[in-house]
Amino acid sequence: MALQSVPTGAIRYNTDSNKMECFNGTKWYEISVSSPDLNGGARGVVLGGQETPGGTKNVIQYITISTAGNAVDFGDLTLTTRDNGAAASSTRGLSLAAANDNNVISYVTIASTGNATDFGDLTQGRRGCEGLSNQTRAICGGGNNDSGTHYNIMDYVTIASTGNAVDYGDLTTTKTRTAGAASPTRGVWMGGSPGVTNNIDYITIATTGNAQDFGDTYVNASSGSSVASATRIVCGGTNVSPSGAMTYITIASKGNAAEFGTMLVARFSYAAMTDSVRGVWGGGDGSPTQFNNIDYFNIGTGGTCVDFGDLLALVQQTAGCSNGHGGL
Repeated sequence: MALQSVPTGAIRYNTDSNKMECFNGTKWYEISVSSPDLNGGARGVVLGGQETPGGTKNVIQYITISTAGNAVDFGDLTLTTRDNGAAASSTRGLSLAAANDNNVISYVTIASTGNATDFGDLTQGRRGCEGLSNQTRAICGGGNNDSGTHYNIMDYVTIASTGNAVDYGDLTTTKTRTAGAASPTRGVWMGGSPGVTNNIDYITIATTGNAQDFGDTYVNASSGSSVASATRIVCGGTNVSPSGAMTYITIASKGNAAEFGTMLVARFSYAAMTDSVRGVWGGGDGSPTQFNNIDYFNIGTGGTCVDFGDLLALVQQTAGCSNGHGGL
């Protein structure tokens, strides 16, 4: 088959290498279907947030995703942070921007513990910009400033280096608090606010340019979070889904989101982490109630989430990442 006839995001089984591969528009790349081995399993990291009581914090905490139990202290961010985005490679986790028109990017080495280090700056200070990544690139999409201006900006960085972000292109609409996740080749953002907020955007991570329409979410909503395997993205609860309904899409295709299951604790503005098999939600806002609950589910099957443990405090407007997500 000629390459020009193969759609971006297509998946094939290579009978020569006995590997699954995904097409990025130019080349076929192997799909990783295993999770990294880190002290018994992949690690999820929760970055900052708004604690109740206590206000905005710089606390970093972590879990081992393949087990269950309470979160453990990791270290501190470079500044107090809430309403930030996050992204990760198999080695580094990034915190992206925050409230108070913050443009700071900081990073941690996920396999260790300790305080974050300055990475560089985004092109525009903003909050509610949501990150996604593969092993090489992290991309931050959307957001708004504290005066209420919303953006369609996408910025990117090379995770293994440090430095300021570079313009990637534009989302299809201006929006904030959109749920982002990725396969190794394709990045997807689901929903957001304000305006047209049921749209799903996608990009080919290795290129630059404007996002394209993927399909629609169930409802107009924002403040959800997403996790991904190499083939499927699951989006958790949003600010208009008091039932904690979860939905999913198949990354390599296009189309509308479908029902998946239910969160154990219905909330929004929470952290999301995964080892590509298990998806985990942590903390969140159920105004007026705040949560420290961690619950998990199997990405391949769906259903109702199961209790995992607790975060160190009641926290919302927080961000999560892991070294085992579906983009690696």
